Amino acid sequence: MKASAFVYPWDVNGDPEAPARVADLGVAQVTLAAAYHSTRALTPRHPRHRVVTAEHAAVLYPPDAARWEGREPRPYGAGDWAPGDAYGEAAAALADAGLQVHTWVVLAHNSRLGAEHPHTCVVNAYGDRYPWAPCIARPATRAYLTALAAEAAVRPGAHGTELESLGWYGLAHLHAHDKTGGVALGDAGQYLMSLCFCPDCAAGYGGQGLDADALAAAVRTALEPVWRGAAPSDGGWAGVEKLLGAAPANATRAWRDDRARTLQEAAVSAVRAAAPDGFQVLLHADPVSYHCGANAGVDPAHILSVADGVVVPCTGGAGLLTPFAEQGAGAVLAANLTVVSGMGGSPRTLASDAARARDLGATELRLYHAGLASDGDLEGVRAGLAALT
Repeated sequence: MKASAFVYPWDVNGDPEAPARVADLGVAQVTLAAAYHSTRALTPRHPRHRVVTAEHAAVLYPPDAARWEGREPRPYGAGDWAPGDAYGEAAAALADAGLQVHTWVVLAHNSRLGAEHPHTCVVNAYGDRYPWAPCIARPATRAYLTALAAEAAVRPGAHGTELESLGWYGLAHLHAHDKTGGVALGDAGQYLMSLCFCPDCAAGYGGQGLDADALAAAVRTALEPVWRGAAPSDGGWAGVEKLLGAAPANATRAWRDDRARTLQEAAVSAVRAAAPDGFQVLLHADPVSYHCGANAGVDPAHILSVADGVVVPCTGGAGLLTPFAEQGAGAVLAANLTVVSGMGGSPRTLASDAARARDLGATELRLYHAGLASDGDLEGVRAGLAALT
């Protein structure tokens, strides 16, 4: 199975041994961040630093001034954590080590965008804005994300791209010092707390026969017993229908599914228009369309008719591959396995985990994350990939 390791530019730049170290793992490809959200990351082997703080979401290359002139929103350049053409420098070094380079592009996840342009944010039923979550129903935001996808994905020398967060983001964020876990919201509660009530979404609900103010009130009423701990909010989509009522629940989903699908179509089309022949386009995806987050909720049949394939989270189990595999052969189904022990990964069982994913339809592997892993974890990866071959 072809394997690719995720890497940040700061894992490579300034460390002349990094490209060969990654190649020595046995991977044929790297998925290198070209546009990424804010983060604080360890660099366990770098000769110049051990912690990199990316203060805000940024592109890790010089954005095209002509493309963005007069446009708002527009991408932010990186600070000293990724100066100059950090992506390009790292990509060249990795390619020189014999690795095929694909871009890693984070889209609808940007806290600085929301802080500086509050009107771009998801607004919940209580009027709270989520700065990290751009509302993908807003026309200007959709245009920004589509243009960003094309620019960040198609970097010089790249053979393909992986688009992350190309869909709805919601309450769940994994934000620094996150304190939102005190009430067990479950799938249903997360969905209700992720519904957006910005003007564009309010109009969209109207097109589905719903009054947005009445819907927001219904969401607040449905969640009241959940806040009190008197009622669980699990049960998946059936739980959403139970809390909100089947008709309004399905009307909200119809609006949100349409906005996500059409954005995915537009972004992939823009990437293909900018890319050379043979350029591969994958999405980080979850096969449940109402789910929010980095792995965008999608309809498997639809997304595999749009993109070349998907990257599917498989740490802890590869069951999410099945709905994609059931759509037939031909697509890339990449099983994403965490190989950092301190982040819940299991590099020592990589061979068996990969074999299980292959049995469920996986055609490739993605390994998260070569830059964050310890030496011991990397040795586990090396041994696991060798056992697979």
